[in-house]
Amino acid sequence: MALDSPKLKDVLKDVASGVLQLPDFQREWKWDDERIRALIATVTLDYPLGVVMALETGGKSPFKPRAIKGAEGAEGRVPDLLLLDGQQRMTSLFQALHRDSPVETVDTRGKPLRRWYYVDIAKAIGAPSDRDEAVVSVPEDRILKTGFPRRVERDLSTPELECRAGFFPIHLVFDTQKVNAWKKIFVGIDDENWDRWSQFEENVLNNVKSFQVPMIKLAASTTMDAVCAVFERVNTGGVPLNVFELLTATYAGDQNHVAEHGGYYRLPEAWHEIKSKLTSAHPVFGRMEAGVEDGLSSSDFLQAVALVRTWERKREEPRAAVSCKRRDLLDLPLADFRRLAPRLAGAFHWVGGFLERQCIVRTADLPYRTQLVPLAAVRAIVGEETDSPEADERINQWYWCGVLGEMYGGSTESRFPRDVEQLIAWLRDGDAPVPDTVAEAAFLDDRLDSLSTRNSAAYKGVYALLIKQGAVDWYFTEAPLSPARLTEQNVDVRQIFPRNWVERNAPSYVRRVNSIVNKTPLSMRAGRSMVGAPPAYLRTLVQESGMRPEWFDDVLATHLIDPAALHEGDFERFYDSRAKQLLELVRSAMGKRTVFRETQGR
Repeated sequence: MALDSPKLKDVLKDVASGVLQLPDFQREWKWDDERIRALIATVTLDYPLGVVMALETGGKSPFKPRAIKGAEGAEGRVPDLLLLDGQQRMTSLFQALHRDSPVETVDTRGKPLRRWYYVDIAKAIGAPSDRDEAVVSVPEDRILKTGFPRRVERDLSTPELECRAGFFPIHLVFDTQKVNAWKKIFVGIDDENWDRWSQFEENVLNNVKSFQVPMIKLAASTTMDAVCAVFERVNTGGVPLNVFELLTATYAGDQNHVAEHGGYYRLPEAWHEIKSKLTSAHPVFGRMEAGVEDGLSSSDFLQAVALVRTWERKREEPRAAVSCKRRDLLDLPLADFRRLAPRLAGAFHWVGGFLERQCIVRTADLPYRTQLVPLAAVRAIVGEETDSPEADERINQWYWCGVLGEMYGGSTESRFPRDVEQLIAWLRDGDAPVPDTVAEAAFLDDRLDSLSTRNSAAYKGVYALLIKQGAVDWYFTEAPLSPARLTEQNVDVRQIFPRNWVERNAPSYVRRVNSIVNKTPLSMRAGRSMVGAPPAYLRTLVQESGMRPEWFDDVLATHLIDPAALHEGDFERFYDSRAKQLLELVRSAMGKRTVFRETQGR
């Protein structure tokens, strides 16, 4: 790392020529008109601007470079430096002081503007404290209008009008020939302008011409992880970068790929194609109309790729670790991504089918999106080995232990690789230890009472298990609920005993009225008939179904409900009976004895 202090004039020349460019992961950013005026005032006073940071490329950019806004003519050149911090300052100064074009900016409300910047000579040669007022901006036509109806306050549309107003166009500052031509007109208007010009040149123009930009230069040997860490810590753009954006720029800068394929690799297009196919086959992965990152994200996919790549590496180097941390993703070579991406796309298709067999087909019903990452990695590694009855049983147990034990609710960076290695060993060797996710999972005795919203993975898990075990809708009674019927019939969680009834008739249980115990998956049409207390709305539903009452009781029982408790409006009996049955459902899914509730003292 080295600290340099090049002159602003030379830095802006480097911007224009393409010597200094941006890494493509830098987002476009515009400073507003007021901040640009303040920035110009700072430079004219030769006050400190703040350090900028750049990465030396050594003639081979690690990222796809992009010219700074306004210097697009430099596109195609390999830069010597990539600007990591200072984009807004350099873009604003380049457009305002170097180009013979209006500056693209915004007003305080974000409305796009195109403005020219001037320095009022009379104010500029006064006290430094007045310098902010000396820097002004005017519209693209250089005519400033005020009032209503609009009237011309200042017309600067020709050099003669600029000189008569004493407003120097700051974009001329580094063009000596144009400055001298403007000066000739200015001093020719009034002899007193000679003295004004001398003061202006000394107090303003010379400051700009000699202004230095403190610049930290990182060596070309700086690691990718370090570059990204430095960028995110020093950059003031306000929006953290994600790994996908960084890899997009890195892969686009892969010259081997350009030489082999005649163009740079477009990671966003590759991901869009993968995600489109996944969501078309399995809506649980998200809705493309809501954006490509809705549901399963690019980060999820990259983590799965990294898990497979590091697992392969560990087979060759036993001391290596299976991992999908940020640095593993940033170190993922394009060649390995292109090799593994089709395998992982196929693995996620398999995961979509697995979820459908668990009766989880909508994004909102998915307990943990993160748990799909190691599952897809395992499928990509072992392939069709997951399809045997024994493997399917173990994967089911691992999945439901993760969901109902709420094992993926915290940090997952260490659980991902642990689950991949342990689950693969368990699938391949019947005597291998069970994965930690299975061994450590527990469903505590009072957890059902507090499962009240979709914020909980276990809440969604119990909901899915009720459908999976054969729940029949209370209106569409011809067959059990199925994955295909969930969307078709607008199935959702419906409350069995309404809150106001419980408040009046079983007040000691009111805190449990929102529990999953008092909810069940039913169609919107069934929900419309569930008005009033259960004894009343059950009569309506029986009539609508055309069933004999005892047959309809069988339908109620598919939801693990005691029909008699519902008919009698006995919330306490209903709740305790259903809680026990739900706990048995949980135990069966987890494949292990869990901690049961104590019914004493209710």
